[in-house]
Amino acid sequence: MAKIETGNSSLFPILQSASTGICRMAEESEQVDVGHDVEFRSLGVRSVLNKSVSKRFHWMAWSINPYRGCEFGCRYCYARYTHEFMEMRDPEAFERKIFVKENAAWLLEQELRRMEKRGTIQEQIALGTATDPWQPIERRAGVTRSLLEVMARHNGLRVGVVTKSTLIERDIDLLQEIDRRSMLVVHVTVTTADVELARKLEPRAPRPDLRLRTVARLRAAGLWVGVLNSPLLPGITDTPEAIDGMARRSKEADATFFAANPLFLKPCSKPTYLGFVREHFPALEPEYARRFAAMDFASRPYSERLRALVSAACKRHGLRERMSDALLTREAEIKKSSRSERPVQQRLFG
Repeated sequence: MAKIETGNSSLFPILQSASTGICRMAEESEQVDVGHDVEFRSLGVRSVLNKSVSKRFHWMAWSINPYRGCEFGCRYCYARYTHEFMEMRDPEAFERKIFVKENAAWLLEQELRRMEKRGTIQEQIALGTATDPWQPIERRAGVTRSLLEVMARHNGLRVGVVTKSTLIERDIDLLQEIDRRSMLVVHVTVTTADVELARKLEPRAPRPDLRLRTVARLRAAGLWVGVLNSPLLPGITDTPEAIDGMARRSKEADATFFAANPLFLKPCSKPTYLGFVREHFPALEPEYARRFAAMDFASRPYSERLRALVSAACKRHGLRERMSDALLTREAEIKKSSRSERPVQQRLFG
């Protein structure tokens, strides 16, 4: 299983193979499918579990990313740098050339068996930290479902997943089985409730209202599901009104918890996101230049102010507050003490 020290680089560290190895694998990949302005290629890998060590937040977890690249094309996506390991410097390549990992389910089965033998099966696993596991190609490739099938055969796992996709509903049966045998926490990212803004910001992701409907359906299926209102965009989605509105909608969808993190811009994502600002919010361009001139992360005072707004919104709407620096599966600890809590009614939003 691959290992890398992530230091202070991100909130959800992304684990990559050595650049020379992954570059060679990319060169040897074969085209397996095509979409609208998107090319899909197979990628041979030696491991699907990658070890993530965060010095920033003092924790370790395993990450799984069934695909390399993501079709959703989110303007702020910090994972664009992963294509740089394959000598692809154009940030747009991340959403235009998607790599499908071969034999992922078989590899995961072997790795989980080794973890069981070592007695480390309860180490946390985060699915979807550098790609969306349920992006459109998953409908045809089925890599994520094959991984869930493996997890559903094991006991005692601690799994956190994050997605923007409504396609996750297809796999409710497997998610329920994983939840029965292990601990599972689902995070659905809803950056904004504004459909027009979402279309510009996340051009190929499902509409926000459809994602909230997915939250309701997953909760109705008995799963532990929360909303990630991330990232909070300075001057765009970071107002008290916007945060409170998302918390209210999350409560209406019966979300278990609510969280929001401030925007951070890695060098690989700055050109794409700042281009979005320049086109749609030109008046904010000087402010962004000032904020991110010398650092990738938000300042401490700004982060603390946003945390206070999120905390107040959670209390106002009766939502659990997820720590912004917590692991994707940290909610599993809460779940132990309230396993019997389930949705009291089914809200399917029509």
